[in-house]
Amino acid sequence: MDKRKIWLIVGLVGTYIMCQAIADVGATKLVQVGKYLIPGGTFIFALTFTIRDIIHKRLGKEWARAAIIIAACLNILMAGYFAIVARLPYPPFFELGEAWNAIFIIVPAITIASIAAELVSELLDTEVYHVWKTRLPKAPQWSRVIASNAVALPVDSLIFAFLAFVILPPLFGAESLPVAAVWPIIGGQVIFKAIVTVVSLPLIYTVKDEQIDFTAG
Repeated sequence: MDKRKIWLIVGLVGTYIMCQAIADVGATKLVQVGKYLIPGGTFIFALTFTIRDIIHKRLGKEWARAAIIIAACLNILMAGYFAIVARLPYPPFFELGEAWNAIFIIVPAITIASIAAELVSELLDTEVYHVWKTRLPKAPQWSRVIASNAVALPVDSLIFAFLAFVILPPLFGAESLPVAAVWPIIGGQVIFKAIVTVVSLPLIYTVKDEQIDFTAG
């Protein structure tokens, strides 16, 4: 395998995993955009669906599945590490100690919710992309991204919002949001993820529409 293919593989999978981790940490903050409340990880998390589609396109379905599962496992390790560090004592002169702990001690709840949503939605995205590509091989490449994301994004937003803000917080010593407050979060996520999807559509054309032959030298 030549160096360009190696760099491409590492770059795609590494970028996907990095975006997943950034999204999980960013989701600890709620951001208000107009009348919508959205987790801070929404903007970059939506990009992971398009990156996953690129991995699927260039490396194949099994590589896409492997990237999803490995990213989930690494995010669990990240969340566990933050939870341990948050419970360790800090020196008196570190004024941000309580604030840091308050933020990162809830990362496990956010991460668990995110991972559950990611596994369901991104594996669903993989299947829809595969079916669309197989049954409509002559359809524009951008249509694969739109079709798979149109199914996966609402599912992801629904699962994540209820787990992260209603079901899991009490397990980690935090308060749940009222269910009525969760629906605007879901709506905001879907809208802004859709916007990111449309903006990121050209990325699907940055790689060849053929899978790498791993048997070649």
